[in-house]
Order: sequence, then structure tokens, then C-alpha cells
Amino acid sequence: MMEPLQNRLLSALEKNSKEHIFPHLSLTSLPLGKVLYESGEKLEYVYFPIDAIVSLLFVMSDGASAEISLVGNEGLVGISVFMGGGSTPSRAIVQSAGSAYRLPAAILRQEFNSESQIRLLLLRYTQALITQMSQTAVCNRHHKIDQQLCRWLLLSLDRLPDNKLTMTQELIANMLGVRREGVTEAAGKLQRAGIITYHRGHITVIDRPKLEALCCECYQVVKDETDRLEAFDSKSGN
Repeated sequence: MMEPLQNRLLSALEKNSKEHIFPHLSLTSLPLGKVLYESGEKLEYVYFPIDAIVSLLFVMSDGASAEISLVGNEGLVGISVFMGGGSTPSRAIVQSAGSAYRLPAAILRQEFNSESQIRLLLLRYTQALITQMSQTAVCNRHHKIDQQLCRWLLLSLDRLPDNKLTMTQELIANMLGVRREGVTEAAGKLQRAGIITYHRGHITVIDRPKLEALCCECYQVVKDETDRLEAFDSKSGN
């Protein structure tokens, strides 16, 4: 059974904020490929994933796209609501199907403005998200497709309840902003090495330690920063 506390941000809220926010949450299904918002749209809702993963993509004028970050049960989709922008240049699309709790943007904005604990919590999460965006840009510029795929798989696994992903090579290529042939070759190498199995859009990671060993440092940088900020929050008593 899905509960709001399965999202780490919602779980970390103080009792007062939970009392203000939880009555306005609604559980919603997020099927694979569903677009939560397009570039430039005003955000009416924010989403707290439970077992779904949402990719934030930057889309070019010619339709080409690349992932700038992904969000799972550690965070929320829609930070522009409390950062003052109201809209964002990115597209939010469901990368891995599942469920999320939806909250009217006005409720979160009101709580952010009035409660210091949730404000600090959300700003720390935003810092972790910015780290992920920055590291993704560096990785896409300087590392091979093989390493980018390893990073992407590990970040996705951290946000899922098991070691299975449902994702076609074409969608992975769109996320990474590379050609499908490059993803096919990289995935083939991982499968021949006994690290993953891949069949008709279903990926199972069967040797995570080897996957981590093949990955560039970008995954660990993002994970360490996310873990640091979560630990910092708990030490502060919030």
C-alpha cells in the first residue's frame, strides 16, 4: 500500500507541515512516458514520487532532447514552484512507471513561505538536484557512452524498489542525448560481461558491484551529495 511517508521529503517534514500538506495530497498513477509538464508551462501541481522515476529533459527547437536530472522517491518534481520561477524550461516525463503523490502548487508555496523547516529541507534538496544537473553536464561532455549508461542505470536503481527497469534503448538514447546505436553497443557490452540482462525493454541489473566499478566518478559525486544533505538534515533535528 502506498503512503506519503514512502517519499523521503514528505517523511522528513515536521508534524506541523505534515498536518498542513497531507490532507491535500492525492495518489496518482504515472504510466511510462506520461508528460507531467512541458517547457514553459505554469506548474499547477508538484509531484512526490513513491516508486516512479521522472526525468527532467531539456528539449531543443528541433525536437532533440537530453536528460538534465532524474527524480525518484528522494525528492519532488516542480522546484520552480518555490524557487520563484513558476515555470521551467525543461520537460518532465515519466521514465519508470509507478505512483506519486500530487500536491497543488499553491499549498507547497504557502508552506515554503511560512515554515522555516520545510524551506531549509526543500533548499537542501534543490542543492542536491543542482549537483546532479551539473555532474550530468560534465559526464555528457567528457565521458564515454558506456560510462554515461552505467551512471544512468545506477541513479535509476537508487530510486527503485528492486533491480529491474523497463526502458527501451530508444528512450535511453533520448535521455542521454546520444544515438540509439551507441546505447545498443554499450548495453551489449554490459550484457556480455554478465552485468545486466536486457530483453524487449526490460533491464535487470545482476551485478551491481561490477556496474559501479565500470562507472565514472559522476555517479558517486551525486550520491555523496544527496546522502550528505539528507544526513545534515537529520543531524539538525529536522
